[in-house]
Amino acid sequence: MAEIRRPLSAVERWYWLSDQFSALNVISRVRVHGQLSIDDLRRGLDALQARHPLLRARIEHDAGLDPRWVPCERPIPLREVRGGDEEQWLREINERELPERIDPDSGPLIRTVAIATDAGAHDLLVVVPHIIADGTTVLTLAEQWLTLAADPAAQPWTASALPPAEDLRPRRFTGDEGAARLAEQTAQDEALVGRHRPGRIEPSNPVPLEARRTRLLHRELDGAQLEQLQRRAREHGTTVHGALTAALAIAAGHDHQRRPSHIAIGSPIDFRDELEPPVRPDEVGTYVATVPVVLDIARPFWEVARALTDDLGERRRQGHHFNLVTLVASAAPRCMADARPFMAFMEAEGPINLCSSNIGRYPFPERIGALRLSDAQFLTGISVNGYFVAAINSSHGRLFWNFTYIDGAVPGERAERLAEDCLGTLLSAIHAPQRSALEEQ
Repeated sequence: MAEIRRPLSAVERWYWLSDQFSALNVISRVRVHGQLSIDDLRRGLDALQARHPLLRARIEHDAGLDPRWVPCERPIPLREVRGGDEEQWLREINERELPERIDPDSGPLIRTVAIATDAGAHDLLVVVPHIIADGTTVLTLAEQWLTLAADPAAQPWTASALPPAEDLRPRRFTGDEGAARLAEQTAQDEALVGRHRPGRIEPSNPVPLEARRTRLLHRELDGAQLEQLQRRAREHGTTVHGALTAALAIAAGHDHQRRPSHIAIGSPIDFRDELEPPVRPDEVGTYVATVPVVLDIARPFWEVARALTDDLGERRRQGHHFNLVTLVASAAPRCMADARPFMAFMEAEGPINLCSSNIGRYPFPERIGALRLSDAQFLTGISVNGYFVAAINSSHGRLFWNFTYIDGAVPGERAERLAEDCLGTLLSAIHAPQRSALEEQ
């Protein structure tokens, strides 16, 4: 059985440091209908842990320096919650799973929850720090867990102990050429921000880094709304992600005190399939990088959506996501003493603290064995990496739109307004011609 023994990569170290200030968990939720025993779930977790080296690891360090992966023998925790209504999963996430950190010193870097609802179904939660997970990771772990619980002989493969993602970058994004690409992008983005002075999410109250707590608001589109969104996006030459992100940017503009004409927003790009060699979607790890886009929200809605799609596509073609990996590898702090001023600078001067994280359609099975599945979705904590994030995926014929925010910096009532404005802007756009964002203010 392969074990992982290596230093944390720069990206892993960045998330490890962020997580020490405030929990930075990524969470999946799936609803299960059918006979499901805790013994089966336990067996499935043990098989899942045996499959992935990073689920059998913890982080060892010397008083906060030189963090490294070493093997961990502790089993994956499984917490049972008995008797809950349709909203119990939301309460568990808000009260425990988002604010409570997983201790990487003891490991493993994963925990799970099985919620038995009053209606006879189960909601399963998989919680993993961003150190080793993104949205795709936690959804595929939930799928693998259920598959192994339903059929212990299923998918008899074992994951390898992969090298760090930055070591798998295409060669043109490393060395001197990679540094030159990063410098060029940095200069372009600084000029763009200087020219447009885009708005960001401004905190209502200052919240110290250690006091930050992520909270969740859940929204979704039903099958008919999702189908209409897909059709209207095609008609207007954009994508579902373009429309969703335009709606969030416009809502952020409405929320901003000075009502800016431009908004800066981040979009994570999944780069698994661009690595050399490519990394499978069902491998454990974080393989996304968030790139900034500056949107002119004074334009009509579908023009904003097209601009986002075009800009993001060009940034992907130019490898801006790998430039960000290069930046983290070269500039990320190495210890907590260096992290605080670095994070304070990023908060004050960084281009984005608003993010639209969309992994698109995740083909979660509708059945595994005798189990019927629904509501497969993900969400993410924020920690020190922003104030308001939309985590999006479509599965089982619906689109799940999970908004997370830093409590206090964005008070609950304000977060509700942002989420409702975002949803209302999108529904208005897909049902009727859209006036410009400024005309609606």
